[in-house]
Amino acid sequence: MRQALAVGIGCFNVESEAELDVLSEVALAMKLRAPVSIRVNPDVDPKTHPYISTGLKDNKFGVAHEEALRIYRHAASLKGLQVVGIDCHIGSQITDSTPYLDAMDRVLDLVAAIEAAGIALEHIDFGGGLGINYNNDAPPEADALWLQLLAKLDARGYGGKKLMIEPGRSLVGNAGICLTEVLYLKPGDHKNFCIIDAAMNDLPRPAMYQAFHAIVPVVSGNQVQAATYDVVGPVCESGDWIGRDRTLALQSGDLLAVLSAGAYCMSMASNYNTRGRAAELLVDGNQVHLIRRRETAQDQMRHEQLVAG
Repeated sequence: MRQALAVGIGCFNVESEAELDVLSEVALAMKLRAPVSIRVNPDVDPKTHPYISTGLKDNKFGVAHEEALRIYRHAASLKGLQVVGIDCHIGSQITDSTPYLDAMDRVLDLVAAIEAAGIALEHIDFGGGLGINYNNDAPPEADALWLQLLAKLDARGYGGKKLMIEPGRSLVGNAGICLTEVLYLKPGDHKNFCIIDAAMNDLPRPAMYQAFHAIVPVVSGNQVQAATYDVVGPVCESGDWIGRDRTLALQSGDLLAVLSAGAYCMSMASNYNTRGRAAELLVDGNQVHLIRRRETAQDQMRHEQLVAG
C-alpha cells in the first residue's frame, strides 16, 4: 500500500471493509488520501468453470451486493480515502454475453444508489474475463460486447463516466504456444500414453481445472499409424496431463504445439519437481527474440543458504 501510494497509483480496487480501514490508516500516516474503488460481487453466474468463477455469492471476492451501499458510506467517511469508482469482475473464460449484461444492470443499480447517497463515482471498472476459442468455444467479439455495455451506460444516463475493461486473455491467450518434444510412446491395456517433456509445472491449466488445449504436430504428414493418447508429462503426479484422448500420429522425437498457451500458463508455471521453467521466445515476423532464458538448477538454488553453525 505504501509503495503504491508513493508512486501515485490511480486507484486501489478494495475487496473488503477491513481493507478500507487499513488503507485509510496507511494513507493518513503518509499525509495522503488513497483513491479507492470497491469491488462488488453482483451474484451473477458467469457459466464458466467453478474455479474461475468470481462473481457468485459464495465466491471469496468483493463485497456482497446487498452490503455495498453501507460499505461505500463507510469508505466515504474515512479521512484517508477518496472514493473514485466501482469495480466488478465475475469470472474468466466467459463465452456468453448474458452474464456481462446482467452484471452491468446490477452494478448500475448500485451506482444510482451510491450517487443518490451523495458519493460521486468517476469510473466503472467492469473487469475482464472475456473468453477465447480453446475447443470450439464461441465467445462474443470484444468490440460487439463493449458496444452493448456502452449502450447500457448511455441508456441509464451514465455515458459520461469512464468505463474500464481488462481484456487480458482475449488479447494474448491465442498468441502463445507451448512447444514440447515427444519423449516416449507408452502403450497400455486401457490407455496409450504420449510422454512429453512439458508438464503440469509448465502448463498447469489442465491439471488445475481440466482445461482443454488443442495439441497439434509442428510438422504434419507423419506416416506412422495414428492412435489415441493421453498426452502427459514426466512429473510424479497422476494429475500431470496436458490432454486426454487425443488422436495423433506420433513417434519419439516429434515436436508438438500445445495451443492457446498465451494466458495463465507461463504466469502460473512453477519449479515443482525441481524443474526449471521454460525459455520464452517472442516471434516478431521473421525474427525470433529470447525474452526469458531457460532456468537452471543454480537459478532455483540461488536464494537458499546454509544454516549458520
